[in-house]
Amino acid sequence: MRLLTWLVRAFLFFTLFAFALNNLQDVTVHWFFGHQWQSPLVIVVLAAFGLGAAFGILAMVPAWWRHRRRARQQVSAVSPDAPATPSPPSVIRDGL
Repeated sequence: MRLLTWLVRAFLFFTLFAFALNNLQDVTVHWFFGHQWQSPLVIVVLAAFGLGAAFGILAMVPAWWRHRRRARQQVSAVSPDAPATPSPPSVIRDGL
């Protein structure tokens, strides 16, 4: 199973690497007020992905905090002497 996981990871890496090599043409991003940014296309795509991922994570943080606060309140309501943080799981899974 580990071999299959590493093969999938290698395939994904080489696919993305080939995508990057095929998109090295310079592009111009036109900003407001006449500002321009020239960069390889793969850098522009990577920057857009990174900004989108960061924005998505930041948008989810308030909901995470709210759910965490509710979970702590429920744990403390059930048993007042229970620890505030749950113990880590005993099974560690190797994710993709």
